[in-house]
Amino acid sequence: MSSNITANWSYPTSVKLGRGRISELAAACKSLGMTKPLLITDRGLASMAITKNALDVLEEAGLGRAIFADVDPNPNEKNLDAGIKAFRDGGHDGVVAFGGGSGLDLGKCVAFMVGQTRPVWDFEDVGDWWTRASLEGIAPIVAVPTTAGTGSEVGRASVITNSETHVKKIIFHPKFLPGVVISDPELTVGMPKIITAGTGMDAFAHCLEAYSSPFYHPMSAGIALEGMRLVKEFLPRAYREGTDLEARANMMAAAAMGAVAFQKGLGAIHALSHPIGAVYNTHHGMTNAVVMPAVLRFNRAAIEEKIGRAAAYLGISGGFDGFYDYVLKLRSDLGVPETLTAMGIASDRIEELSAMAIEDPSAGGNPVAMTLENTKALFKDCF
Repeated sequence: MSSNITANWSYPTSVKLGRGRISELAAACKSLGMTKPLLITDRGLASMAITKNALDVLEEAGLGRAIFADVDPNPNEKNLDAGIKAFRDGGHDGVVAFGGGSGLDLGKCVAFMVGQTRPVWDFEDVGDWWTRASLEGIAPIVAVPTTAGTGSEVGRASVITNSETHVKKIIFHPKFLPGVVISDPELTVGMPKIITAGTGMDAFAHCLEAYSSPFYHPMSAGIALEGMRLVKEFLPRAYREGTDLEARANMMAAAAMGAVAFQKGLGAIHALSHPIGAVYNTHHGMTNAVVMPAVLRFNRAAIEEKIGRAAAYLGISGGFDGFYDYVLKLRSDLGVPETLTAMGIASDRIEELSAMAIEDPSAGGNPVAMTLENTKALFKDCF
């Protein structure tokens, strides 16, 4: 590290964590000046009791009960256009982004895009493209996560899939950051085990990759380390006993920490997982978990010492090898498929997936530079 240390840091927002705090939803909306919010979520959540309860809280406070739920598991620009139309047609003045990654990502993107005239792809996370945005007309956002994984509630980006090319694009703007987050662990109690595992492993992957990335961001590195510790302590508990609210709350904290930390960078886990998800529609967090051991092996030479320090903090003996064995055991305890083959994916498109992976923005944060050749070998290692 040179003596000329310079860095630009931006840290998150107002987070209200605790059981029962969904009751504060209307007050959060009003604090941002909303009088007629649109709650945006995905189809699966639309009819669930937690969603109806959130709409009740809004309605009782005189804020209406408008909902838009035409959202795919990997949201695309068609969902986005439909959401913008619903927002404008309803005369709304704010968004409640409600759900897992898909509901949060689409809700944030709708709030942003109602103020824009350019197409969404003009705001991809490339260079300073975000400065193209018009600030007037961007709607305020309250985010309400119902899973503990993506951390999208404290993120300044949304992942939107291009329905024509099947490529996931990261759309970025500082105004994507919600003004208020309500993290109520009671909303995550109904998550099926497989989603608890997948979203929890997503949080772990965010923390692990941010910690391992070579960029200089000690604030993020510290948060990533403690995020991994929370996952280690509380994900097995949340998985075994879904109603364990202490475990659920700590996993919500870990998920938010992972997303705060990954402004330090992500890496090959995400660079592989994004194309697989876009082509095969797999669960993002579960895909991260499947490729994690192969990526640890791939990066070993560059991160061995760093992972040794993390292992010591996490109470794992044996340095890098101990940490690696811990990851294998955690995966098996959570029922994660051992390989991409076991996940039901054929190895006939490695060329195409590898080409997509090295173009993914996450690839730049990997401790070992990703080339087409070594990425193809890495993919083969995942099957």
